Amino acid sequence: MSSLTLTSPAKLNLMLHITGRREDGYHLLQTVFQFIDLYDQLHFKTTNDLQIQRVNSQTPVEQSEDIVIRAAKMLQHRYQIRQGVTISIEKQIPVGGGLGGGSSNAASCLLALNTLWDIGLSIDQLAEMGLELGADVPVFVRGFAAWADGIGERLTPVKLPEKHYLVVNPDIHVSTAEIFNAEELTRVCDPITIRDFLDGSGANVCEPVVRKRYAVIAEALDWLSQFTEARLTGTGACIYAPFDSQQVAEKVKSRLPQQWQGYVVQGMNKNPVLEQCRNFRNNS
Repeated sequence: MSSLTLTSPAKLNLMLHITGRREDGYHLLQTVFQFIDLYDQLHFKTTNDLQIQRVNSQTPVEQSEDIVIRAAKMLQHRYQIRQGVTISIEKQIPVGGGLGGGSSNAASCLLALNTLWDIGLSIDQLAEMGLELGADVPVFVRGFAAWADGIGERLTPVKLPEKHYLVVNPDIHVSTAEIFNAEELTRVCDPITIRDFLDGSGANVCEPVVRKRYAVIAEALDWLSQFTEARLTGTGACIYAPFDSQQVAEKVKSRLPQQWQGYVVQGMNKNPVLEQCRNFRNNS
């Protein structure tokens, strides 16, 4: 038996446009993903009893609905693995906040078990499996900050400034399906280029819909916008704003209304999980 502990990061969507809709109902997107140093910690320990179990985990998600368990079972079944695993998850990333915690955890599971079970799959193969679990999983598997288009699965690496951000969690759940099905959602954005985004173009078209339907998020956006431009990540509920330094972000966080939770974080262009898996292989 062997074990591996990974720090699984959150992400921000730095812009989100919808350029159309496919016949199957999926939206065609343009978005930019950047990781942030807000982490869940996942601990994996292989077993010889074929059981896949979540143990000692601090998460409100039921085990039967956990995307991490689904990822492990998918790998085990598809490649006829004759081992099991216990998985413990220490959550720091807010659940359902638009920060990608579940997708990150699922990607970490695929990367970890590919390593621990010595399956030998490539990153491309793991990313394809990840897409079956969720549209945001591949970006965490590939491990680089990315421009994404299609339904979010076509990823192009981008080198972004690794800014400091204040992320605010208004502690409310937003239904992604509700926002994407809203009649007033803009679905006809003109496509922009990576260069356009780097030059300052791009917004989040979900933000006006979420503002209208969730008063507490509108209040949080207005509060944070007193200091600098605030933006919704994905469909929310979390919002964020960039600052010139960690110190300035901390100062603004100290003024945060008590009913909201804040995190001062830094953007990252690489997912540290890939390096952690490489180090494990090199030291085994």
